[in-house]
Amino acid sequence: MSSTDNPGPEVPSPSIIRWTLGFLLVGMAWGLTTPFIRRAALHFQPSPHPSLDNPSNSWLKKKILKGIFTVIDLLKSPAYALPLVINLTGSIWFFLLIGKAELSLTVPITNSLAFLFTVLGEWWAEGKVISRDTWIGMAFVLGGIALCVQSKS
Repeated sequence: MSSTDNPGPEVPSPSIIRWTLGFLLVGMAWGLTTPFIRRAALHFQPSPHPSLDNPSNSWLKKKILKGIFTVIDLLKSPAYALPLVINLTGSIWFFLLIGKAELSLTVPITNSLAFLFTVLGEWWAEGKVISRDTWIGMAFVLGGIALCVQSKS
C-alpha cells in the first residue's frame, strides 16, 4: 500500500480572516516599501572607491566593480536596506500563501493590493497628492478583487 492511498487526516483550511490578513500583509510589504526604496535609491550617493579610478583596470572590470560597490553601499544604507528586507519578506509570505491558497485568487489579489499600497506609500513617503481619479481607480481595483473572490465562492 502506497502513502497516497491513505493521505491521513485532512488539515483544516485557515479561516477567511487569516487569508485576508495574509493577502494584506503581502500587499503592504510589496506596495508600501516600493516608494521608500525608490526614494533611497534616488538620494543615493556612492562612496569613492580608488579601484574605480585606477587606469590599469579595464573598462569591463571597472563596470563590474562599480556594480558590486553600488550594491554593497546600498545595502549598508538603512534607508534602502530596511524597506528592501520588508519587501523581500513579503515575497516569502507570498510563496507561503501560494502553497496553500488558490493561485487564481492569490496572484491577482496580492498584486492589486500592492498597487493600492504603492499609491498610499507614495503619499506617505513623498507627500504625493492622491487625485480623485486615482481614488476612483483604487475603488475599481477593490471592486475587481471582490468580484474575483465572489466568483470563487
